[in-house]
Amino acid sequence: MRMLTRTAAVWAAVSGLVGTCLLGISFAINTGPPAGASAAQVTAFGQQHQDAILWGSWLQAVGPVLIVVFALAIVFLAGATTRLAGWMTLFGAATLMAVSLIEITGYIGTVHTSPATMPGTSLALIHSVQHLWFITAAPALWLPLGLVILGSGVLPRFLGYLALVLAAGYALAGVVTLFDLTVPSAVQIFAGVVPALWWLAAAGTLLIRARQAPSTAGLPSAAAATGH
Repeated sequence: MRMLTRTAAVWAAVSGLVGTCLLGISFAINTGPPAGASAAQVTAFGQQHQDAILWGSWLQAVGPVLIVVFALAIVFLAGATTRLAGWMTLFGAATLMAVSLIEITGYIGTVHTSPATMPGTSLALIHSVQHLWFITAAPALWLPLGLVILGSGVLPRFLGYLALVLAAGYALAGVVTLFDLTVPSAVQIFAGVVPALWWLAAAGTLLIRARQAPSTAGLPSAAAATGH
């Protein structure tokens, strides 16, 4: 029987909470240049807000790592490490991290002034790679994670169903916005706020359950919890 100690589960939940908060702060301080900004305006914006861009990049790099730790803890607690849904969650997490790091590379690139085209090129890279969040990265994580939750008693089932809805929503948005050079701001905001609330709710629930578990016992996998 695979078990995760109460302490490990608590830290995994804290990781999810902290990671979500860091990601939210990154979006708040790194707002990006005004829509339709010229190359010269992008360069000026990067120089004027360099510290905020770099700190935002750091936060956006670290935050998802902590969230992934929490997501993989869910897979472990669910006893899904040998199931396809569990492996696909790992694949989705790796894909999401790759897309995130490419986007962050674009953010850092906007503060470079040599060559002169670097800020504008980096901004174009950011807008381009943001499409991948909706086309592949987010659905690849949310769909299997939702199935993992529904196949276990680790978290409430409504969170599993909501994860599936998020996966479908991301995929649909990826198709609808495919021919927009820049993903509309409203879509980006919605796609950032709703998942953040999900991570906070899921991590908070796990934290409460872990703290209520006996200190001498581990948290059993779904199979052990359900008697299967």
